[in-house]
Amino acid sequence: MSEKRATAAEGAAVTAASRSRAQLVAIVVCAAVTVAGIGLWVFQSTSGLVNTNMRNLDSWGIYIILFMLFVGLSAGGLIISSVPKVFGIKGFGGISKVAIWCSICCTVLAVAFVVVDLGGPLRLWELAAYANMTSPLMWDIIVLTSYLVVSVVYLWATIRAEAGRVSQKALRALSAVALVCAVMVHTVTAWIFGLLQAHELWHTALLGPWFVSSALVSGLALVLLMALALRKAGRLALEQADITKMARLLGVFTAVDLYFFGCDLLTSGFPGAEGASIVALLTSGPLAPFFWCEVLAGVFAMLVAFTPRLRTAPLIAAAAALSVLAILCKRVQLLVGGFQTPNIAYPTVTSGPPLTDAGAALASVGPALVYIPSPLELGVAAGVFGLGALLLLLGLRLLPLGQTEGRRQGVSPPPVSAS
Repeated sequence: MSEKRATAAEGAAVTAASRSRAQLVAIVVCAAVTVAGIGLWVFQSTSGLVNTNMRNLDSWGIYIILFMLFVGLSAGGLIISSVPKVFGIKGFGGISKVAIWCSICCTVLAVAFVVVDLGGPLRLWELAAYANMTSPLMWDIIVLTSYLVVSVVYLWATIRAEAGRVSQKALRALSAVALVCAVMVHTVTAWIFGLLQAHELWHTALLGPWFVSSALVSGLALVLLMALALRKAGRLALEQADITKMARLLGVFTAVDLYFFGCDLLTSGFPGAEGASIVALLTSGPLAPFFWCEVLAGVFAMLVAFTPRLRTAPLIAAAAALSVLAILCKRVQLLVGGFQTPNIAYPTVTSGPPLTDAGAALASVGPALVYIPSPLELGVAAGVFGLGALLLLLGLRLLPLGQTEGRRQGVSPPPVSAS
């Protein structure tokens, strides 16, 4: 018996060493991607945003699309971790710290996409020196900065609370602050678009609730993916009941998000209203692939969430990944759709050189979109993604994020494939 135990211990040690080496390799790769992205960003900053496919008539692009996505991923993750503590209800096992760390990483990425979109790092100083406090952009910068600070403090307090160094009462109060900040950061981000009357697709009172519901979908989906990955790696002792509960909640959030979207489309297009052209743009125009991808991915996520036989780990992971993709498609629709319909009398008047690379060639492929990212933009975005992955891996390696009471007491994680 002792020999079998020794053999099992040796096998576990070999497996742990192998996982550690794989993690180190992933960290090195992510660091290399980050450095390459920084190099491309330096080139963009020194040579000008003319090397991107953003122009006067479509002044925002993939950087702001991904900014919206990562703010939502961040806010959703923090909401999932803070709500159980605020209302004193049962949470989702030991996923809270992982959700908070994911939230912090996503917030850093959101800030990074704003920085690369500004055109140069020195413009950060101009934001502070010439701040217009009546602008929703400044509101968002203030709320986002506060949100990042609160998230870091919240993670610190959560870790300390496990050691008995922070009271549960204080942690609950901090959870309430984090919850309010999470809702506000996405609401204010929605106001950046919703308060612009010149763009019909953006100017709707539903945009705030719509952004919050999308954040819940994408944030919970990201946390669910992390939970499944860490449980499979043996880093997290999470019951299948917690996975099932998160999957069901994902289905509910998806249904609410699609409901808001449907209400907005109906109000815009019925009966033959001024927004009918916007509805046609989404359902059958150039943005139709993104629209139907969002709808079909949402339907698939709901089927998995509400059908017990389909709630296996692989299908839950697929539903979560498609949910994030659906919200990305929604962000593309929102930003590109706002520029797709011209809001000035002479939309063909442009200034500066023509589009670069793929941007100019898009017109020959069916109905042209007004914007498509250039290879430079995609490279810079990849670098920012590398930074986020690097932070996530370093946190998982250096911080006690995957430790739960069950693991510390020697309880093995449940099988991943259980339904």
